[in-house]
Amino acid sequence: MMRRCPLCTSPEPALYHQDHRRDYYQCATCALVFVPFEQHVSPAEEKAEYDQHQNSPHDTGYRRFLGRLFDPMRAKLSAGASGLDFGSGPGPTLSLMFEETGHAMAIYDIYYAPDEEVLHRTYDFITATEVVEHLAAPGEVLSQLVAKLKPGGYLGLMTKRVTSQEAFGRWHYINDPTHVSFFSDATFRWWASEQGLAVEFPGNDTVILTKH
Repeated sequence: MMRRCPLCTSPEPALYHQDHRRDYYQCATCALVFVPFEQHVSPAEEKAEYDQHQNSPHDTGYRRFLGRLFDPMRAKLSAGASGLDFGSGPGPTLSLMFEETGHAMAIYDIYYAPDEEVLHRTYDFITATEVVEHLAAPGEVLSQLVAKLKPGGYLGLMTKRVTSQEAFGRWHYINDPTHVSFFSDATFRWWASEQGLAVEFPGNDTVILTKH
C-alpha cells in the first residue's frame, strides 16, 4: 500500500516513532507527523472520547486557556468582524467569548453542531482550538477553511507542536487515541507558503494565519 501524507499527499513518509499502540510517520516534504489511517479509532470511539470533555463557558480556567488564542486574535479584529468557531466541541466557549466582545459567531462541530449551512458562508476570521491534531485529512479541511475566509481574514489555530524526535517519544500529547496529526513550526510555515498565507506564532501552542 502506498502511504501518503494527509497534509500534502507526498508519498513514502518515513517511520518517525513507534509505541505499543501506534506507528507515527513523518513527511519529508511538509514535516507533518501522523498516525496511519488504519490505526485511527472509529467515529463512535472518537465521539466517546470527546464526550468525556468537561469544558464549559462557566469555567474560568478554560476561558483562560482559550485566551491564549482569543487575546492575540481579538487584537487583530476590526469592530463587527464575524467569525466561525470550527470544532466547537460539546461546550462552545470561544464563540461566546467573541460574542461578548461584539463579534457575530457561527459554530460548527461534526458531532455536536453539525449544521453544514454555516460552512457555505465566508468569514472575517475562523478559529479551531485543539482541532487540527484530530484531523484525518488536515490538508483537505484546512484548505476548505481558508477558502471560507474573506481577503485579509484570519485563521487562528491552537494545537501543541512537535519540537524534536527525542521529545516526541515522551510527549503526553501522543497518548490521546484521537490525536493523529502533529504539526511543527516548520509544517505550519510550509503550509502557509503553499496557501499564500502569512503565519505568526503568538504562543507555543497558537498559530495565526492571515489570508492576503
